[in-house]
This record gives sequence, structure tokens and C-alpha cells, in this order.
Amino acid sequence: MKISEVKDQLKNIEELLILQTNGELVPRHFHITEVGVVDKHFIDCGGTVRKEYKANFQLWEADDYDHRLHPEKLLSIIKLSEKVLGMEDLEVEVEYQGETIGKYDLAFYGNSFQLVSQQTDCLAKDKCGVPETKPKKQLASLGNQSEAAACTPGGGCC
Repeated sequence: MKISEVKDQLKNIEELLILQTNGELVPRHFHITEVGVVDKHFIDCGGTVRKEYKANFQLWEADDYDHRLHPEKLLSIIKLSEKVLGMEDLEVEVEYQGETIGKYDLAFYGNSFQLVSQQTDCLAKDKCGVPETKPKKQLASLGNQSEAAACTPGGGCC
């Protein structure tokens, strides 16, 4: 989800709700303690130099149960970040504390934002020899094995 999409959704909701990946709400007294730009300059395992820019929101919960972050307040924080940091319309990444700091993508469903799990990936599969998809085997061909190669109960092959 890009910054522009977050701003559009914030204009249309009355309460700022964020669902965790397990479907539970982030406690309603959370704060967004940082809005920033993350600049990642790296080299992948295939030797390609890459740059990635993302908008970053850091979610934090405290023992301050009396305050709630309202949509219009977050909208004003984002607008200030765009002005002061020169933040473009970037993809949003959210940091949220679990057992360690987790990084999530952000989506919007119904009337709430949702943290979306990120996955690691090899960016140079063609150079690493990693097949794009797992080779598929026909189940019928598995029955054509010789008797000696077949796995039998008690045969020690499993």
C-alpha cells in the first residue's frame, strides 16, 4: 500500500484500527512513533546492486490507555513528513513489536488497516540456479518404478 492510498483511507474512516496478521486488533492505544523514509542500498547474491526506498511507520503501544491516535492526526503527521522529509508516494512498511521488531506490509480491508506478513526471497534465482517453480511429477509415473526401487513396509527406505 502506498502513502497516497493510506491518506485516502484515513480521510474516509472515523477510527484508526489496525489488525495484526492473526486477526487480533493492535491495542487501540497504540501510537505511531515514527514516520520516515528507509533507504536500503544492497547487493543481492547474484552481484546486482539494488536500491529500495520505503515509507516506514513504527507502531508502539504504551501504558497510556487514555489517548488514541485519530485518523486526522495521522494524516497530518504524514503530510508533515512529506513536506519536511521530501517523502514521495512510497510503499509503506510498518514496524511492530512482537517477540522482536517485525516488518509488515500494509493493506486496507473493510474499515481497518491490516498488517501483512512479508516474505524473504532470492532476487537472483537465475544466477543462483534456484528453479522458479518446483518441478511437478506425474503421480502415474511413480507407479512405474522397478520392484527393487519401490519402497515397501519394513524395507528401510522411509
